[in-house]
Amino acid sequence: MDLQDRYPTVEDLRRKARRRVPHFVWEYLDSATGAETCHARNLAGLEQVRFRPAILKGPQAVQLETRFLGVDYDAPFGVAPVGMAGLIWPGAEQHLARAARDARLPFCLSTVATRLPEEIGPIAGDMGWFQLYSPSDPEIRRDILRRAWSSGFRTCVVTVDLPAPSRRERQRKAGITLPPRLTPRILSQIARRPAWALGTLQNGTPRLRLVESYVEEKSAKGSLAHPGYIIRGAPDWDYLHALRSEWSGPLIVKGVMDPADACPLVAAGVDAIWVSNHSGRQFDGARAAIEVLPEVRAAVPDTPLIFDSGVRGGLDILRALALGADFAMLGRAFYYAVAALGARGGAHVIELLRDDMASNLGQMGLPNFKGLRDKLASPGALFPMADPPYGQ
Repeated sequence: MDLQDRYPTVEDLRRKARRRVPHFVWEYLDSATGAETCHARNLAGLEQVRFRPAILKGPQAVQLETRFLGVDYDAPFGVAPVGMAGLIWPGAEQHLARAARDARLPFCLSTVATRLPEEIGPIAGDMGWFQLYSPSDPEIRRDILRRAWSSGFRTCVVTVDLPAPSRRERQRKAGITLPPRLTPRILSQIARRPAWALGTLQNGTPRLRLVESYVEEKSAKGSLAHPGYIIRGAPDWDYLHALRSEWSGPLIVKGVMDPADACPLVAAGVDAIWVSNHSGRQFDGARAAIEVLPEVRAAVPDTPLIFDSGVRGGLDILRALALGADFAMLGRAFYYAVAALGARGGAHVIELLRDDMASNLGQMGLPNFKGLRDKLASPGALFPMADPPYGQ
């Protein structure tokens, strides 16, 4: 049976993934923080954004291609950075970098990936972005940037929405450590997932290889006590200015949830702003990211915007574009796919998202993303609206 028939939605991939990975891995991938109300708000907020369908429009040849930060992509979405991705599924970073490259979509590698920039950069090619968790030591920062650039990454994404560790209670209850500590409880879970266990045996224990090269090896004491937190600093505006001077390519700031921050970021030389609440994994008291998106667009009408947090399908991507985004990034959706289907997962979820976008554009009688704002069922009724690039 065709994969489209067996797994036609991201939710189908999510259910399959849960049956394929150990419980502690599932809790790492699927959990948020606190009571997970922020995560729920992300999903509910997107569902509130509705469109008006069209009739009698005749044949439509839908085009999904877009240009973002000077690069042509085959669709306005990509793979968001996820730490310890190789824990979720063995070889996940390689699988998804290859799928994104083949589909001409960006793949963003995390600082706390299980593979080095030198390994993933050549696979991602000109589709590679590098995400930076800001080291407190400027020499380490500069060396990480040097290694990323030498590996072929030309776009840097600095994540700023981790001023303090989040509790992530589900992960704590699951007994997660990074790297994993093989307690009897964890071993029993692994034994029940032989495909994951065999793949991990072949690929090696998931480790934070990049950051471990800058710190002495330490034993993890909990889900948050890993080398990534040991080297991580608390960036401020001076840090951002220094980073801007050290990185020659496009610089994106990820984790913006206050429109008051948007104009100062642009003034600091940031090339794009990424509206995100870390998919509810950091601060359970945050607003839904989709609520903030139109406010940021209004604050910086000419600045490229990226959106994530709660995106589960092509329709959600269109919702973000209608409210002011130029581009969307997905994390969990891609990692559900690779956990469910291994090396085939990336290409499959890309196909699902593209087909879903094309189908819903056709329902609205639109050949491309222009006019999405005009198709909103209640413009301005849900969230304050601004004129987005795709709403013209």
